[in-house]
Amino acid sequence: MKVALVTGSSRGIGAATAIMLAKSGFKVAVNYLKNEGAANEVVEKIISFGGEAKSFRADISKSHEVRAMFEHIRESLGEIDVLVNNAGISYIGLLQDMSDEDIDCQLGVNLKGAILCSKEAIKSMIAKKAGVI
Repeated sequence: MKVALVTGSSRGIGAATAIMLAKSGFKVAVNYLKNEGAANEVVEKIISFGGEAKSFRADISKSHEVRAMFEHIRESLGEIDVLVNNAGISYIGLLQDMSDEDIDCQLGVNLKGAILCSKEAIKSMIAKKAGVI
């Protein structure tokens, strides 16, 4: 059975994507940052129809947390075959009001997070000569 990781999959589009992948036969790694309860609800929903899923907390803007998450996924579900870089945040307000911290946070999750996860996922994909990001 193939393994999929969906970042930011505790709610919204990410949760729907995780559920759809599970219904298509994937084992699913449900990633979240803050809402463990919501992530576990997605996992429970997947398990309720016979799928396999586990939740994994990680701030994808931090390389050491991404590496640890991938290691835990490999240990419990297997090598990742599909990565969906779904996690994202938005800033509500005027551009001129954004602080340097706001900008760093946006870039950290929306750009760096996708790069860090892709960088980690691609290692086994290259070795297998298969995989989708």
